[in-house]
Amino acid sequence: MNVTTNETSSRTATLSDVAKRAGVSIATASKALNNRDDVAVATRQRVLRAADELSFTPNAMAKGLLAGRTGTVGLLTSDLEGRFMIPILMGAEDAFGAGQINVFLCDARGDAIREQHHLKALLSRRVDGIIVVGRQTDPRPSLGQDLPVPVVYAYAPSDDPRDLSLTPDNYSGGRLAVDHLLACGRTRIAHITGDPAYAAAQDRLAGARAGLEAAGLSLVGEPMFSEWTEHWGRDAAAMLLERHPDVDAIFCGSDQIARGALDTARDLGRRVPDDLAIIGYDNWEVLSTNSRPELTSIDANLQMLGRQAAQRVFDAIDGVDIGSGEHHLPVRLVIRGSTIPRR
Repeated sequence: MNVTTNETSSRTATLSDVAKRAGVSIATASKALNNRDDVAVATRQRVLRAADELSFTPNAMAKGLLAGRTGTVGLLTSDLEGRFMIPILMGAEDAFGAGQINVFLCDARGDAIREQHHLKALLSRRVDGIIVVGRQTDPRPSLGQDLPVPVVYAYAPSDDPRDLSLTPDNYSGGRLAVDHLLACGRTRIAHITGDPAYAAAQDRLAGARAGLEAAGLSLVGEPMFSEWTEHWGRDAAAMLLERHPDVDAIFCGSDQIARGALDTARDLGRRVPDDLAIIGYDNWEVLSTNSRPELTSIDANLQMLGRQAAQRVFDAIDGVDIGSGEHHLPVRLVIRGSTIPRR
């Protein structure tokens, strides 16, 4: 006798039942049943088999997903105008699915009082969960442990280790950038980056140094800190190349800085990438794909970050323990013409 089947036979099976039986999250079960492409064939078949065994129907899925819930999630940000927020939002909306979950988007504009106002408004609407998105990867104040709904922090981690925070792995990103430059045969590598008070700047530098140390090398000169701007990239590259004309690669802490460094290299007659390789960070395509040459960069996978945050909220709504602490999600290298000649 199958206990699970008997327990659900007295009531209509829900999406939660199907997910539990198939050994997957609610989000994955929903994608499989809706024939989404981003589900492995074996997983889809397991979910469909579980749905068949439980006599599950699509209408029951909708009722089960929203039973006792409002079908809404709050997305609280301080960076609505910034370029990091939009891909995270797109990833979250993709995970929630068109029409299945409604998202209330609130922009606190970096103001703590405004944030508390929006939080109260979201809770008064009885949202089922909240995703908090910060403007930088420095820890931000927690919303607290007494909220009646699950909260997941994305990009900017909570300062409370009891919360779940998902952030890009900037340390690995710095290491990845340097490893790529080393693989291209570069050995005289310098670093130009932004505000030293930013955790992202320090983490990327630490990763870069670790990569160089593993190769028995070190940075040429001291890392150059200032602003996350093209103007700083131009000025810093000019100072760097005057002091250290034998530099053969520059790892820049952002695409804006790298774009400025490209301008200076061109002005000084340094051919990129033949004489000088330049790599950026963020993979901001409006800059990276319109640079001359196109800019190699580290992509923080922000859409994946948004999807992961949404799926953790899904799991928490269903009563799954989503854990706590800061989790670093992988970044990726996007190779273009600023480090490898295009054929």
